[in-house]
Amino acid sequence: MAERENRGRGRNREEQAPEFADRLVAINRVSKTVKGGKRFGFAALVVVGDQKGRVGFGKGKAKEVPEAIRKATEQAKRQMIRVALRDGRTLHHDIEGRHGAGKVVMRTAPVGTGIIAGGPMRAVFEMLGVQDVVSKSIGSQNPYNMIRATMNGLSKEQSPRNVAQRRGKKVADILPKRDEAPAAEAPAEADA
Repeated sequence: MAERENRGRGRNREEQAPEFADRLVAINRVSKTVKGGKRFGFAALVVVGDQKGRVGFGKGKAKEVPEAIRKATEQAKRQMIRVALRDGRTLHHDIEGRHGAGKVVMRTAPVGTGIIAGGPMRAVFEMLGVQDVVSKSIGSQNPYNMIRATMNGLSKEQSPRNVAQRRGKKVADILPKRDEAPAAEAPAEADA
């Protein structure tokens, strides 16, 4: 009977574990010179997300690679942020993010564009669950700075619902009216 209970507990733990996906972005081997020679250590940079609008990153240092990755993953899970996505696939508006010498520009994209982004930024978008985005990294190519700049930009992103709530208006008042724009352009074409 105890055996059956243990199997049940293990199954629950396995069902909870896949809640977050993680992506290893970078591993650095660092060495410290001591009297007897060199001591090597490893630093890992990991991005974790649920692919439904939550993402976080972490870094870990240890003597062995798996331990460094584990530490980084734990830190990433503690530092997660929630990002509102439009239709669950792209950003609501264009964003700029900065950290140190790193600057990134992220733009919304139509359906089918895919993720157009460099290595560390791509990992963040994949773990976030973004399917269509165009982004560019300007400045620092250091993966730590690129990820921090990306997270800085994503933390600034606001959904129309948040903006409307803050202004005390309805969401319909905030969003541009789509059917009026073509009607305004039609007479201009008729005159020409």
